[in-house]
Amino acid sequence: MAQLDPVPFVMIEGACRMTIAENPVQDRRPPDGAATVRLELCVAHTLRVIAAARTERDDAPVKAARRQLAEIYGVTRLNRRLERGRHSA
Repeated sequence: MAQLDPVPFVMIEGACRMTIAENPVQDRRPPDGAATVRLELCVAHTLRVIAAARTERDDAPVKAARRQLAEIYGVTRLNRRLERGRHSA
């Protein structure tokens, strides 16, 4: 990714929104350039959130809890399938 000038932005409920320059001379990018920068910043923020969520999900206590829930879910599905088999026979 190309090196970008620091551009002020505001985080609003997880969304990225660029601030508008008071003086058009301050913003030397073409009009579509601001949208590109805003998109790049939002994508970068989203990737950081995804990486943090993956790290948290792979954390030992969370991973163990997810595994336990998967086992319970699997047993529950098996029991339901066996009950349906008994009722249909």
